[in-house]
Amino acid sequence: MPDHFEVTWDYLCPFARNAHEHLVAAISSGATWTARFRFFSLAQAHLDEGKSVWEDPLSHSGVLAGLAGIVVREQYPERFPQAHIALFTARHDESKDLRDSDVVIAALGSVGLDGATIVKEALSDWAIEMGRRDHDESVQQWEVFGVPTFIADDKAVFVRLMTRPEGDGELARRTVQGVLDLFDNFPELNEYKFTQITR
Repeated sequence: MPDHFEVTWDYLCPFARNAHEHLVAAISSGATWTARFRFFSLAQAHLDEGKSVWEDPLSHSGVLAGLAGIVVREQYPERFPQAHIALFTARHDESKDLRDSDVVIAALGSVGLDGATIVKEALSDWAIEMGRRDHDESVQQWEVFGVPTFIADDKAVFVRLMTRPEGDGELARRTVQGVLDLFDNFPELNEYKFTQITR
């Protein structure tokens, strides 16, 4: 079982929202493993070969918010969990458009960050290059195609969690632990999907 791993995100994806809420709740409630959050652009993944979202991040949904997440991750790591959830909330609970810089600024401001400064920094060369590197490494090293993908050593697993933790740290730890246990205990399981979802 890995005790250090990475998980990809793009704020556009509801399944990424579910997984990352579990991650943040688990870590906040004392989980013993550590996670690195890696941006993966769904917009870039769906572009024709040879085209790039990194040349004009404002024209592609999710990219500005993702780059803002990178700035917070790198410059305000202690605030990243709150900012991360706030950006997912803006998209999925409030149905806001993350291409709108004012939406990103407000989401970051809701957790006490200077959203305008972060958005400006998100469009700087270093942040865009880091976003490109996060994404490209995921594709080249682990053949990542979507979010959320859990990455540990040479293994990568795309996961869809159907529920949110709703603030339950114990549930969040069990949920993430269940995903991690499969890395070592059942690597031959490639797909496991219920045909119907019980609500």
